Amino acid sequence: MNIGIFGGSFNPIHIGHLALANYLCEYGEVDEVWFLVSPHNPLKERGDLWPDDLRFQLVQEAIEGYEKFRASDFEFHLPRPSYMVNTLRALRENYPEHEFTLIIGSDNWDLFPRWYKYEELLAENQLIIYPRPNYPIRKDSLPPNVRLVETPQLEISSTFIRQALKEGKDIRFFLPHKIIKHLKNI
Repeated sequence: MNIGIFGGSFNPIHIGHLALANYLCEYGEVDEVWFLVSPHNPLKERGDLWPDDLRFQLVQEAIEGYEKFRASDFEFHLPRPSYMVNTLRALRENYPEHEFTLIIGSDNWDLFPRWYKYEELLAENQLIIYPRPNYPIRKDSLPPNVRLVETPQLEISSTFIRQALKEGKDIRFFLPHKIIKHLKNI
């Protein structure tokens, strides 16, 4: 089975994440998407990162009932900081029956040379890049194991969600209904 690895802080997960992953599953890019909740992205400030267990719980609840999605706390059990090259190696070792494809946005592809051991990560793995506004990519410039998939774009970010929550905005349509009750006290 081809598993799409969608790593991130998911601080919190929102409908943009879910719509993208749903598209990749339903349009044949991957068989399943595993939402790999990251303890802390080494390229980002820790800032207002919510607790690991809360972010993982929100992902679990948000994807409940859709058999092609799985919440994963796999990186919580790896040495920190967690680096994707090591995570994917560990996933292949623990799940040899699966193939794994890393899913990243074109904004992350722009930063890819800053990723830990990015040459090894690229040499060892298949990647899917999805478009993000203001980060264009030319398909003909990509290595053979990297595919640009033209997915629908919803310009929503977790930063926007957190700010709206701080401001007391009613953003119920930006979030999975199942997780809204958890966010009222954050």
